Amino acid sequence: MRFEKKSQPLAERAHFFLRLSLYGLISATLIGASLGVGILGYRWFGGLIWIDALLNASMILTGMGPVNPMTTTAGKLFASFYALFSGVIFLSATAVILTPVFHRMMHHFHLAEDDPGE
Repeated sequence: MRFEKKSQPLAERAHFFLRLSLYGLISATLIGASLGVGILGYRWFGGLIWIDALLNASMILTGMGPVNPMTTTAGKLFASFYALFSGVIFLSATAVILTPVFHRMMHHFHLAEDDPGE
């Protein structure tokens, strides 16, 4: 789904919400895949049961911190890299979901600037 160019009028509201939904789906997929990586990593490298792996991955991905301490070197290394990865994913998912909003806002300001009636 392409964004409108500077010379084109502002997209209709229905089109904007469709675009926003698509970008929200992309963001949710990115977060879901990252959560899956965290669950599998905590399960395999940390030796946690599935529900604890889900809890730890969810807490790290949302920036709240780990729940269960890692006792193995592999678990500690995974937890370190997953925490760094989660920070990047959080910022990326936020940027993806806000892209249509920022584009619409900037496009609206550009159109208002070009309006000779004002």
